[in-house]
Amino acid sequence: MAAAMAVSSSKSMVLQSPKTLREISSSFLGESLRVKGLSLHLKPRSKKRNIASLVIASAGATAATSGGGGGRFYLNFTGFPFPLGPFLNRRTIRTEAVKGCIWLFEQEQALGFSSVSTNIRMTVIKLKSGGLWVHAPIAPTKECIQLLKELGAPVEYIVLPTFAYEHKIFVGPFSRKFPQAKVWVAPRQWSWPLNLPLEFFGIFRSKTLKDGDLSTPWADEIEQKVLSLPEVGIGPYVEVAFYHKRSRTLLATDAVIFVPRNPPECISKDSLLASAKNGLAVKILSKGKEVPDEPVVDNKMNRQKGWERMVLQILFLGPSNLLEPNASFAQMSQKLIVSPIVKTLVFSKVPEKVRDWIDDIARDWKFRRIIPAHFAAPINAGRSEFLAAFAFLDDLLGERYVTRPSLSLLFTSLMGKAASYFPPDDMRTLSSLDEFLVSVGVVKKTVSGRKR
Repeated sequence: MAAAMAVSSSKSMVLQSPKTLREISSSFLGESLRVKGLSLHLKPRSKKRNIASLVIASAGATAATSGGGGGRFYLNFTGFPFPLGPFLNRRTIRTEAVKGCIWLFEQEQALGFSSVSTNIRMTVIKLKSGGLWVHAPIAPTKECIQLLKELGAPVEYIVLPTFAYEHKIFVGPFSRKFPQAKVWVAPRQWSWPLNLPLEFFGIFRSKTLKDGDLSTPWADEIEQKVLSLPEVGIGPYVEVAFYHKRSRTLLATDAVIFVPRNPPECISKDSLLASAKNGLAVKILSKGKEVPDEPVVDNKMNRQKGWERMVLQILFLGPSNLLEPNASFAQMSQKLIVSPIVKTLVFSKVPEKVRDWIDDIARDWKFRRIIPAHFAAPINAGRSEFLAAFAFLDDLLGERYVTRPSLSLLFTSLMGKAASYFPPDDMRTLSSLDEFLVSVGVVKKTVSGRKR
């Protein structure tokens, strides 16, 4: 099941699913679906532009919640092959990323009945019209909607920037909370194992996002570039990147991530401690070492261990050593990277297409911060750091393109070696999975790129 999930969603928790229960349950309860949110620990911005300076950008504001546990109930048992938790209670945390302009709304997201959780993020931008532009909606609990209404502006547009089920599933319920808002979606939407229409997910009268479209009502403020890849598995990978010109902010969904050193505030203590327990997964992935069977005490060290184990399972599916995760975690955190699963199962299959997309972004958009849909944000990073995260494409293509900024080429190359390095032992399971899926025809080894 993990293999199927990794292929269809290109990351461990993002598999496309056709389940209707999500829509049914939301209508039945009169509530919208909701995904767990993550609160980020913000650090002051560094003026240096090196790897060490890639810290979470400070927004100059504290995180906000509606207080207490009221308004967090949200029933959801859908998702394929694993349901997306938490199933009943989802906390929302709001953070101001750019003063008076951009806000982040985060909830915890769990993988089925496992002890693996991360965050999922909705980004809200205030337009010159005074209305709100909502990117990748999360579960519209009462708490989430209240925090959004506190911004004192109407929701004008709701944007689904990807095909991924974990983001798609909340668009319908969220849009019903704001019936006057217009819904825009990424092209080539699909679901698996049944390819269901958007209406099945409660998404009606939506418009399709197009690459570089200057006719969108927000085109003067927010530009967009579409990555639409050939099918490498059971469905195409599609993601739309956006650039908010006034704040010089790049919005991504799953293309890049920045794993923070500490666990996000939105991930519950119970989830972290459950992950810190030496369960079956730890016993299997312990490099043959004896695994002690001892109770887990609630302290900072065990919460950190739980977070590190979560991250390694999300990134690698089967990391080499869950018993002692700190060494591998240190190599994967605090840097802008492409997720190993997305890199291995998707981007490495179509390097030309991905290279065109990221080079277009780096050439046309002078961004100074990046906001992905998972893990840490906002991230102090510009074009050099963004290109460095995709340095593995150079090895696959065996060439460098003239569209690359020449002055930053050497710096990008050096940074790219660090950003693209993943511990070989941790990559072994994922690489074996890729080879197996290729051998049985589920995933293609390579897909031809552009004509030169």
